[in-house]
Amino acid sequence: MKLASATSAGATWPSWVLVAAAVLVSGLLLAGPALRRRYPVAWWLLCGFPAVAFRVVQTWRPLMAGCGLAVSRRPALTVVSGLVGKGAPPPQPRVPRRGLIRPTSSGFVLLVRLLPGQVPEHFVKAAPAMAENWQVHSVRVTSWKPGVVRIVASAADPLADPRVPKQRGPGHLLRVTVGALETGAAWVVDLRRVPHWLIVGATRSGKSTLINALVAGLAPQPVALVGIDCKGGMELSLYEPRLSALATNREQAVRLLAALVDLTLDRMTLCRAARVRNIWGLSGKERPVPVVVIVDEIAELFLVASRNEKDEAHAAGTALIRLAQLGASLGVFLVVAGQRVGSDLGPGVTALRAQLGGRVCHRVADPGTAEMALGDLNPDALKAAQAITPEQAGTAVLASGDGWERARSHLITEAEAEAVAAEYAHLTPVLSELHVEAP
Repeated sequence: MKLASATSAGATWPSWVLVAAAVLVSGLLLAGPALRRRYPVAWWLLCGFPAVAFRVVQTWRPLMAGCGLAVSRRPALTVVSGLVGKGAPPPQPRVPRRGLIRPTSSGFVLLVRLLPGQVPEHFVKAAPAMAENWQVHSVRVTSWKPGVVRIVASAADPLADPRVPKQRGPGHLLRVTVGALETGAAWVVDLRRVPHWLIVGATRSGKSTLINALVAGLAPQPVALVGIDCKGGMELSLYEPRLSALATNREQAVRLLAALVDLTLDRMTLCRAARVRNIWGLSGKERPVPVVVIVDEIAELFLVASRNEKDEAHAAGTALIRLAQLGASLGVFLVVAGQRVGSDLGPGVTALRAQLGGRVCHRVADPGTAEMALGDLNPDALKAAQAITPEQAGTAVLASGDGWERARSHLITEAEAEAVAAEYAHLTPVLSELHVEAP
């Protein structure tokens, strides 16, 4: 009797598992749209990723063969197979060996070992086909280490509606989350790691929005913000309550930049006396406040119409280059922005560009500006920037010595940035050495 009961229980156990699985799947399907809308990460991990992972496994071999990434077996082995197997089909071609498919918050990551004779460029060319077969938004292939490539897939466009968590408190010094990367990760501008930045973009491309996000993130921090806006201060005057100094024309800018150079040299003397290489080696009481210099519309500093203006432009360019060369270790950081940046503005622009390690390129009106911003770092980044359309406002390509990414800044309006500047106006450091009187 006990044996019959155990047998009956064993027979009903798989049925209950199937029923529970069916109920779970039905619930996910019914709640799918609401779950995807309110909890996109949970929806992806529970529903989207398993389906896409199954698709990758099923299509891997035919996809590799169709993209020319499979390698045929040796002819001799094919002949032996035919003799031994009495006409049996020859062995299937070798395909690159893939690793585990690991989910991310909005896609997945996959490592693939190359076959002999293959290079990462072969997989880069096949990325659009991978995205089409796996039914994902995009696939990006990068070299992981010799003989291995890293495939990163995004299920949806993370730049369509970037979700950036609100920063609580001042956060890390000189580190600001300004948007989202195409990988779904946060777009972080860390001035301690990449001290100087060049931001270019046409009108309504998102350049001003990025500066708003940067100012809003720096305002709660114990740093000094200095503005140079030679268009009469139309852009940066919004943040004036939080600015330690603001120049609104080229004459003022030249004096302010000269004062910043003097400030930098004074800090150099301080570090030398303390026998440290940078201000971060000084104690908390001795360490001077970091200074972030925001230059809006760099072309206004370099365009000349007379001999006097030429001298001013040369002085401004020389001072900016000196700040870029000396400032990183002495706590002076540059954020240079403009609609158009090209070598036609003068040799000073090219020399300055070489000192700005971080680059952000929004949609631009001329290819020369994109070339100036990205061409010397990565040709692929240049192509991606030139593909940005007017409908993709806020989308940009950012590049540094570490590589490049597509990104989109978090939408912070001018009113919001102005409110943040007013809220933290009491934190504005007083730098008396920057208050230069007119001659």
